[in-house]
Amino acid sequence: MRQVVLRLYKDLLRYGENLKYTDKRYFRTRIRNSFRGNKELTDQAQIDFQLKVK
Repeated sequence: MRQVVLRLYKDLLRYGENLKYTDKRYFRTRIRNSFRGNKELTDQAQIDFQLKVK
């Protein structure tokens, strides 16, 4: 599961570098804050929910 989350994080950051009509710094900050806010999750159901919602 950890590898899936890390891959998603890295893919989102790479995707943000290709944005043209959005502030890249804002996008990167939102991604980082979102992942940092959920780093303490341990319940598998909550982790799965967060992955599906985002």
